[in-house]
Amino acid sequence: MRQPLTLDTWVRLTNGILPGALVEMPILGLGTYMTRKGRSTYRAVVHALHSGYRLIDTAKVYGNEKDVGDAIRDSKIPRDQLFITTKLWNLDHGYNSTIKACEESLESLGLDYLDLYLIHWPVKNLRLETWKAMEKLLSEQKCRAIGVSNYMIWHLEELMENADVIPAVNQVEFSPYLYQKELLEFCRKHGIRLEAYSPLTKGRKLNDPKLIAIARKYYKSPAQILIRWALQHDVVVIPKSSDTGRITENINVFNFSLSSEDMEALDNFNEDLRTSWDPSTFP
Repeated sequence: MRQPLTLDTWVRLTNGILPGALVEMPILGLGTYMTRKGRSTYRAVVHALHSGYRLIDTAKVYGNEKDVGDAIRDSKIPRDQLFITTKLWNLDHGYNSTIKACEESLESLGLDYLDLYLIHWPVKNLRLETWKAMEKLLSEQKCRAIGVSNYMIWHLEELMENADVIPAVNQVEFSPYLYQKELLEFCRKHGIRLEAYSPLTKGRKLNDPKLIAIARKYYKSPAQILIRWALQHDVVVIPKSSDTGRITENINVFNFSLSSEDMEALDNFNEDLRTSWDPSTFP
């Protein structure tokens, strides 16, 4: 029987080079995309960590790695209790450039290692060379797990045909309004953990009457319903916010469960809504 989901739930990741090393990541974390550099990011991360979050997701292109790192340091939470993710930006693809970019991110964050390092986008002609560098970083324990972001099925198939290590994570936009069911099932089949960014549709659908009706049944906010839906699909979720009230609200999703009927209803909300770039245009 599966254990109930809690804020302390961590899920196991694959790790092809170090099979004896157990790598787990929290089921819910804080995204920092478009969080303003400086005190805004710093305050958001400190508040999240003090509220119980242990997964913090950033990226080089966000420009806030130093602020995230300062917040991690000042939180005084032991490093081994945290799970820190950052991402390789498109301009840093290539073997040597990837190694250098990882070192730069570690320096910005003030960390000795990353828990998860992701390729941010599948850049054509360079992504396979880049993955070899990611495998090297993993073998050197610069990161505990490696993965990808914004990879469609054909990107994953190409990678798996040429890789020694299967990606531990594929971070993609995922919500009831962009229910990528086929991609989710593909990742499950191959032991790749799906991670949802923009699970709240960047706020675009929070006033949808269908969603509000479900939220009222559970005395929860529409945002909490969207997060809970993803969790019940066994997806890691990283809602982004710099508002301390919403950061707290977003983790208050473990004292209820959506019924199978409501899960099915939410599944049928899909309208292929993308609020970010469309990775299906990346050949």
